[in-house]
Amino acid sequence: MKKQTNENILVTGGGGFLGKAIVKKLVQRGDRVKSFSRKFYSDLKDLGVDQIKGDISDKRTIEHAIKDVDAVYHVAAKAGVWGKRSEYFTVNVTGTKNVIRACLKNRVSRLIYTSSPSVVFNGKDMEGVDESVPYSRHWDTPYPETKAIAEKMVISAACNDLRAIILRPHLIWGPGDNHLVPGIIQKAEKLKKIGKGTNLVDTIYIENAADAHILACDKLKHDASLSGNVYFISQDQPVKLWEMVDKILDAAGLPPVKGHVSPRSAWFAGFIFEFIYGVVLRIDKEPPMTKFVAKELATSHWFDISKAKKDLGYSPAVSTEQGLGHLRSWFKEN
Repeated sequence: MKKQTNENILVTGGGGFLGKAIVKKLVQRGDRVKSFSRKFYSDLKDLGVDQIKGDISDKRTIEHAIKDVDAVYHVAAKAGVWGKRSEYFTVNVTGTKNVIRACLKNRVSRLIYTSSPSVVFNGKDMEGVDESVPYSRHWDTPYPETKAIAEKMVISAACNDLRAIILRPHLIWGPGDNHLVPGIIQKAEKLKKIGKGTNLVDTIYIENAADAHILACDKLKHDASLSGNVYFISQDQPVKLWEMVDKILDAAGLPPVKGHVSPRSAWFAGFIFEFIYGVVLRIDKEPPMTKFVAKELATSHWFDISKAKKDLGYSPAVSTEQGLGHLRSWFKEN
């Protein structure tokens, strides 16, 4: 990563997996960084990062945080596949609206918004699709729905006095992951392959995801024509989903997934679990299976990142195999 002119930067969700990776890279190259999160993080303090604790749905707090910054990386979000729509809406939609308004009020020059390819996932195979693919018309879970709403708001804002780029990293993983990798590890003994196991997916290693965000912000500084653009980013190396799961398990010293279930059986199990957890018992904990997860694990979803290569100069610096090696070392140390 080339060293740029020192700038004042705010990262929302700076204590999270992706946010922290972005913060570290910005600090390393000499930028002055502030983090906005729900709590304080000792490792960010050690980096000399100015931390602001607050709720992103509180517009006054976020307005204060965004004062006197050159650019904002809006990474904070409520992720996952289960939960109340109102909670997802508050964080992902209202929170993003507050960030946009604060950027405009404080005349921030650039906004990089972290979205997700799930906003276009229609439950069917998506192979090599590009950014022209439309948003889904049906939502099995509020996360992609609320991220799609937020995306549209950022695109609208990009047409009115705010330079903005939207990135869609797919299945971020690596050392320190607090979502994808732990989910696989925790369910290791009960996991079964859904379908034939030949479906291909994109992933992205954490360092590459952080690099892409910083590239986007730097390019946007010098090229206003990129404002309003959406980009898929990934390893640019589609892999068999279940082989990738097995490799992550192997890095953790665990055996591969055994057994198969049909996509139809998995979807029906998700339907039943959602009914019991959401309607009968009203349990907040994520069910063992949901309709969205059943579709996601049984289909191919990988994307053409030619646009990110051309416009942003993005290419993954860390290969999937190198990343798995880093993950294996991290598991041994931790």
